[in-house]
Amino acid sequence: MGGHSHWAGIKHKKGLLDAKRGKVWTKIVKEIAIAARIGGGDVGSNPRLRRVIDDAKAANMPADNVKRAIQRGTGELPGMMYEERVYEGYGPSGVAMLVEVTTDNHNRTLNEVRQIFRENGGNLGEAGCVAWMFKPKGFITVAKPSSVDEDTLISHALELGAEDVVTDVAEAYEIYTGPQDLDKVKDGLLARQVAVARAEPFMKPDTMVPISQADAAAKVLKLVEYLEDHDDVKKVHANFDIPDEIIDRLQ
Repeated sequence: MGGHSHWAGIKHKKGLLDAKRGKVWTKIVKEIAIAARIGGGDVGSNPRLRRVIDDAKAANMPADNVKRAIQRGTGELPGMMYEERVYEGYGPSGVAMLVEVTTDNHNRTLNEVRQIFRENGGNLGEAGCVAWMFKPKGFITVAKPSSVDEDTLISHALELGAEDVVTDVAEAYEIYTGPQDLDKVKDGLLARQVAVARAEPFMKPDTMVPISQADAAAKVLKLVEYLEDHDDVKKVHANFDIPDEIIDRLQ
């Protein structure tokens, strides 16, 4: 999974999203509203809401903004009604992509996402064209160096129910869980004084598309960035595998 996770780490280091705080806050507000509408406004009984509130804190979103977003989701305050959709398509080099969106106007968002694909060497496909290549997982990162040694971290993660721990990524340890075990593993690590950098649901591809040429890698990453920059796009999952040295060269 080097392609997806390494790129996520590079984005975090570069601050590509943090540099656009207003856009980040807009996406978090939508996710808070959706989470509160589906699971209620009680953080203690709503893991999805708890995760996105953690994201809001990390993005320095004021508490009042968070409260209003929850109230809009539960119906205590009037506001937009958002729906979640997943679009599927192919990028340059045949890379499969799942695009999660949160929108108040499906037709508008669909057309805009289709245009981004078209203008960047990809094409939006029909429902089901690539979804079969991906499986839902939980994804957790622990920054290096960690507060515990590698063997202890692996032991903790596996005892808590993690499926796999990847240790050969330079910036962080990567922990994969079943989708239902994400919060249990994250909370268990925190209880054992392990600092968790990121914890999020993740669609893991069954197979990867290796991309070894810098120009091809640049096209793929450009499409991902344009998609993620769209206000309604929540997350992009893709099955590219780009060597670290090429990504570093493209920074």
